[in-house]
Amino acid sequence: MEQFGAITACVGGRVRTNEGGDPYEVTFEEFVYSRGAALVRFARVLTNDDDRADDLVQDVLASVLVKWRRVSKTDHPDLYVRRMIVNANRSWWRRLSNRELTVAAPPDRAAGHDFAHHIAERDHHWEMIAELPVRQRAVLVLRYYEDLDDASIAEILDISRVTVRTAAMRALKTLRERHVSSLAPTPGSTR
Repeated sequence: MEQFGAITACVGGRVRTNEGGDPYEVTFEEFVYSRGAALVRFARVLTNDDDRADDLVQDVLASVLVKWRRVSKTDHPDLYVRRMIVNANRSWWRRLSNRELTVAAPPDRAAGHDFAHHIAERDHHWEMIAELPVRQRAVLVLRYYEDLDDASIAEILDISRVTVRTAAMRALKTLRERHVSSLAPTPGSTR
């Protein structure tokens, strides 16, 4: 539960109570205030691109604003909006004009502390996750980053619970195999 002064909000729910305990509908502004940052974090992990994630959430929220009356009447508006983000991300990848060009090396960024090894390892793991198929990546993000159960993930992705578990199992197996192969010494290395 989050507190907004005298308003008690059930995050992701649609009815809130004021000081007198009277229920009222959640406004779009309240929804964005309470869930906006979490939606952006979710999109950033899903897309692996901060700018595209910001654009994705902005586009989805603009769409939600137009149909907020209908969205707010669903049992879980938060799940509905997350599903919209996942679908918008899928649509973005389907458009051929949105293919990004890869570069040999990302630009250097100045860091206050020397965390080079930690950052390199983290980036390597994110690269492995980014190489997974869209559905497997989405399942892992929803399960481990958003901490959702299989039923919620199935509802967001519009797939069955069994498919959620299968996608997670295959994704983890692939990540394990890639991790082990990345640790194997290459010919001529001193490792």
